[in-house]
Amino acid sequence: MPRATKIVATLGPASSEPEVLERLLRAGVDVVRLNFSHGSTEDHLARAELVRGTAERVGKPVALMADLQGPKIRVGRFVQGAVTLVPGARFTLDAARTEPGDLDGVGLDYKELPRDVRPGDTLLLNDGLIKLTVEDVRAEQVATRVVIGGELSNNKGINKAGGGLTAPALTAKDMEDIKTAMAFGAEFVAVSFPKNATDMEMARQLANVAGEARRHKPAMIAKIERSEAIPQLEAILKASDGIMVARGDLAVEVGNAAVPALQKKMIRMAREMDKLVITATQMMESMILAPVPTRAEVSDVANAVLDGTDAVMLSAETAAGRYPVETVEHMHVIALEAERGEDIALDSDFVNKQFGRIDMAIAMGALFTAHHLGCKAIIALTESGSTALWMSRHNIKVPIYGLTSQLATQRRMALYRNVTPILMPKVADRDEALRQAEALLVAHGVLRPGDTYAITCGEPMGHPGGTNMLKVGEVR
Repeated sequence: MPRATKIVATLGPASSEPEVLERLLRAGVDVVRLNFSHGSTEDHLARAELVRGTAERVGKPVALMADLQGPKIRVGRFVQGAVTLVPGARFTLDAARTEPGDLDGVGLDYKELPRDVRPGDTLLLNDGLIKLTVEDVRAEQVATRVVIGGELSNNKGINKAGGGLTAPALTAKDMEDIKTAMAFGAEFVAVSFPKNATDMEMARQLANVAGEARRHKPAMIAKIERSEAIPQLEAILKASDGIMVARGDLAVEVGNAAVPALQKKMIRMAREMDKLVITATQMMESMILAPVPTRAEVSDVANAVLDGTDAVMLSAETAAGRYPVETVEHMHVIALEAERGEDIALDSDFVNKQFGRIDMAIAMGALFTAHHLGCKAIIALTESGSTALWMSRHNIKVPIYGLTSQLATQRRMALYRNVTPILMPKVADRDEALRQAEALLVAHGVLRPGDTYAITCGEPMGHPGGTNMLKVGEVR
């Protein structure tokens, strides 16, 4: 069995050399994340080109994810680059301040903060390491008292406990960055801080317009990192192609203890709604500096795999860490080991389920048949990737191969759990397509004489959403 859970790695200074990137892809990276919080348009275009070229050289389908920065809910800069706040001290957050900050206060990148808070509110800075209580709000100044102190450096983030900041999900910079992402044909666009379905619908519309010249429509990923997004989760999922469990900002807003249960809920909901899900933030954080992960990190990654996440994501570990390749290698082994212990409950998955679409019923039929016959593989001949996506929502000890003539579909399927995407020529004749599909998997070493496999396709061939046939084949 190939590894079912996919690995997303963030490109950065530690991984942008061609030799390192090639090693990352060979170690198991399936999706490369470009973080639009850092770098210029030229940087992103150059890195996207580097990924495309390296993936082609390695001979592996790799998707690109453009991760939008979102609103800059941050403090400004300090005269000395940082200050150390002491519990009990007063500290002012001043939206009108233009000069660098000091021990008394600092300016704000987020100018709306004075209108979003009131006395008694709790503000959490630097990923929750610093805690301030709002005592007074006057004009552009927010007077606070330090509850938990520590070092506060330039441009650290601000969260409000319980949520409630009004910053829009899409900024002017994000809108320009969407155009950049469409210029290099990003398969996925991750939207930061969406509060509702409308934020995702707007982002999709902007991406579709920007990609119209290339006839490219990316998959939209909603990063769930605001407490306001939790009650809207079902609506956000309906408006998106997938979600990212962005545990950093989310934990600051809802509390660390609430995140594990929320993670399980989000993964379960995404799978039930046939959406993708990525689990992110601090998965292998210690490996930024250490050559091996902690046991807690091993358990964290394994639990996300056992929950059914499509992918586990690395951020600073591969962008700026000392051991980017080793981190991916460890994550690969952890995921494989966790998958060996997965429970398969395919029959119960279908109890009381109704399938109103022929193509979806065929996909489920392929899973059921392959599972009970002990097939070596499931092959989905697909134009859009939908059949492979539906199959990938259920745990099964049979690998799924998505065969497509569309390069964009092949790359997008790189994120689908338990799906290996393969590019094949477009064939109009059904019998010839079935013959070529079998030959392709034999050539890849997946099938051998005597092996059985389940294969799905649509007739007439080449029409997205037209899957209407299931066949069980045997290699002669």
